[in-house]
Amino acid sequence: MTTTPEPSTAAWRKASYSNGDGGECLEVADGFPGLVPVRDSKTPDGPTLAFHAAHWTHFVEALRAGSL
Repeated sequence: MTTTPEPSTAAWRKASYSNGDGGECLEVADGFPGLVPVRDSKTPDGPTLAFHAAHWTHFVEALRAGSL
């Protein structure tokens, strides 16, 4: 069985690269073992994507390395 995160109960935090001018930002939520919920900070009531934690880690590492 797959567990879908409930966005309304999540504790969201903005990406460290976010700034205060309304730029392109995303938020992630902690507290969902094995999953990383992600949403657009400009539309917090909009859709939420949930990634497997290992896939999210690989994605972030590739970004940091300049591979993407």
